[in-house]
Amino acid sequence: MQQPEQLAARACKGDKDAFGTLIRTYEAPLYRVAKSIVHSDEDCADAIQEAVLKAYRSIHSLREPKYFKTWLVRILVNECRTLLRKKKQTVPFVELQHSKAEASEYEHIETLEVVNALEEDLRIVVTLFYIEDLPLKEVADMLDQPVGTVKSRLFRARNKLADMLHISRENGKELMI
Repeated sequence: MQQPEQLAARACKGDKDAFGTLIRTYEAPLYRVAKSIVHSDEDCADAIQEAVLKAYRSIHSLREPKYFKTWLVRILVNECRTLLRKKKQTVPFVELQHSKAEASEYEHIETLEVVNALEEDLRIVVTLFYIEDLPLKEVADMLDQPVGTVKSRLFRARNKLADMLHISRENGKELMI
C-alpha cells in the first residue's frame, strides 16, 4: 500500500481512486475532529461531507502533498465552524451511546467526555494535539492561530482538565494527557 504522501501526490494529479483511499484513511480522525466541534452525528456527517467535497474540488490547489491531512482537517474545522454559525446555537455536551466495550474503551470514552466538556477553543486544540497527535505548528496552521496561542490554550485546557478530574497540580506538575 502506498504512503499517504504518494497518494496525495497522485490525487493532486487527478487520480480519483487515490483521493478516495486518502479519505478512507483519514475517516476516523475526521470524525473525531468534527465530533469535538459540532457533537451531533448528523452535523459531523454534514461537515465531513462538505469538507470532502471542497477538498475534492480544490485538490489541485494543494501545494505540498505531505500536508494533505493538515489541509483536509483545516477545511473540516472551517466547515464545522460554518455549520455552527448557520445554526446559531450552543453546542450541547456529547450524548454517549453505550455499547459493549472493553474496560480500556470505557476509560477512553470517559476521557473524551471530559475533553468534550471544555470550551470549543480549548476542545479543538486538545483534540488536534493530543488525540490526533498533530504537531503544534500544524495545529496552529489549521486553526490560523500563532503557535503561542495554541500553547497557551493547551496549558489552560490541561489546567481545566486537571480541575475537572480533581488531579492535584502540586509542585508545579502539569497534567499530561
